[in-house]
Amino acid sequence: MLSIELRNPENVMKLSRLGSFHQSKLSFLRSFIREFKNWEFNRDIFDLDKSGYGVAVYSVRKNKRVYSLICFSQHINDEERSDRVIATKWDAAFVLHDGVPTKKDIDRLKENVPKQEIGRMSNKELALSRANKSVRIFDHVVNSLSSGKQPDINFINKVGYLYRTTAVYGSGKFGLADRFRIKDREEICGPFRLEMMLVYLVRQFTFDQINHISKMKNPNEFVNLDKKIARNLGIGNSTGLGMAPFIVNHPTLLHQWIYNREKALKEIRSIELVSKKEIEYFKLCLEKSKKNIDNWNTDSNYQNKKINSLKNDLIKFKEYFSKLDFKNKKYLWNEIYLWIEKYLDEECSEYLISMMMEPYDKIIEPLVKNMSADEEKYFNIPSSRKLLDLKKIIENKYKLILNINFNNKKSNTYFWFISKNKEEPRIANRYDEYGSDLEQPLAIARDIKKLYEKILNENLLKTVADFLIYNDDLRHIVRRIFISEKFQYSEIQDNTIGESLIPIDMLRLKLSFFGAQKFDPRSDKWLRICMYQGAPLVNELKNSDDTWIYNSIN
Repeated sequence: MLSIELRNPENVMKLSRLGSFHQSKLSFLRSFIREFKNWEFNRDIFDLDKSGYGVAVYSVRKNKRVYSLICFSQHINDEERSDRVIATKWDAAFVLHDGVPTKKDIDRLKENVPKQEIGRMSNKELALSRANKSVRIFDHVVNSLSSGKQPDINFINKVGYLYRTTAVYGSGKFGLADRFRIKDREEICGPFRLEMMLVYLVRQFTFDQINHISKMKNPNEFVNLDKKIARNLGIGNSTGLGMAPFIVNHPTLLHQWIYNREKALKEIRSIELVSKKEIEYFKLCLEKSKKNIDNWNTDSNYQNKKINSLKNDLIKFKEYFSKLDFKNKKYLWNEIYLWIEKYLDEECSEYLISMMMEPYDKIIEPLVKNMSADEEKYFNIPSSRKLLDLKKIIENKYKLILNINFNNKKSNTYFWFISKNKEEPRIANRYDEYGSDLEQPLAIARDIKKLYEKILNENLLKTVADFLIYNDDLRHIVRRIFISEKFQYSEIQDNTIGESLIPIDMLRLKLSFFGAQKFDPRSDKWLRICMYQGAPLVNELKNSDDTWIYNSIN
């Protein structure tokens, strides 16, 4: 039997590779669709005026459990519409409520939800968001439907959504329920399950709202948006640096995400005989997915280079794959994987790894249930351990980081800080801008090197407790190192403050696990994405299959 190991963290956890990850069967929005397809989805309240402004409530029900999305739509002026986190007004605001909201709940939330951060939620509320229209697309669809015709598919597919969110909050922010109140609910055990639910229901609201406005504009001639066109529209999202520190600040959770992806790859590579059915399913998904790549539009030179690399490598792969003799070949996926790693760039390698998961529900589904982490369990530092233990872990787990020279300005270019205006993470050049004295502890590589150099001058038989009495500023790093001893994929093996840092690699890593597609960088610090494009509509869920992610009407 062929013995296959998990991939080396030193290779997997480089930012260039993490920033090349794509959605997969492990992604949260896909697992949400699979897990909630048998729930009942209803529109309970739809009180909008002729311009589409007002309140709507959608519910998701199974047995005695109910979750409700409450939507507030309002008029704003064009100059007030902004994707920036400092915005104070949005076209629509949303909150996910635990249970069935009373009139008193809705009245209370009407005064708070449209204000977002300035408002105040209660522990009845689980997630909070806001969104702006893609005005050109929205107006085009309304004008088309109200005149009795469907919108121009090519035009709307260049964007792929009617609305884009600018934040989705949860877990105690602004008064929302803390995670501990709901973490044991079986149906939401996966990461960001409630946030995925909110975004999916927001998508349905956008369709209902646009049909309603079109009808009000011209009751005698209007038509509803064609379901095929609606299905091909998702929800956009604008994401900036606020998301980047998450993967640094949650090492055990990051490990769970990466480890389960790597475990899936290992198990697939270990399949001795691959069936014809599995090969055909892989080919089907790969062929369908190419339409999404062809429709991947961006003005970013950086991203276009990656897209072109992906397209060129897929041509190479198709030629290689067509020449393979599948009959009775043992460990076919392992042979394919080794060829991929040898001849293709990271963008295509990680893309094809996602595609290899498609035929294997039995491998993926148990892993989906292990994507969360009990972070508190590993928070305490084993203070009785010796500095010798710490030294050995660093030398074993952080070889690449120890090679970085932080006396070189290029290795120490940036600093992370929290903006005064919105209390959101930002990054700046320490040699060009003031404020490095307010630096956040996100320079993990530099601090690991600092710790290592410090303990080399200590008595290695000293306990960690004794060391920390006089080196409290390194406590956060000591904790991380002991976490990495147990969790091999918990640490980015790269320099998060170096001159070559591309922050959107950190964003894309997290967004790929969300299930985002069509990454559209607007700079090296923020990007737009599309979620749920191709997903079944609420009345189609029960009969949907998992290949919806690759659906396209183009």
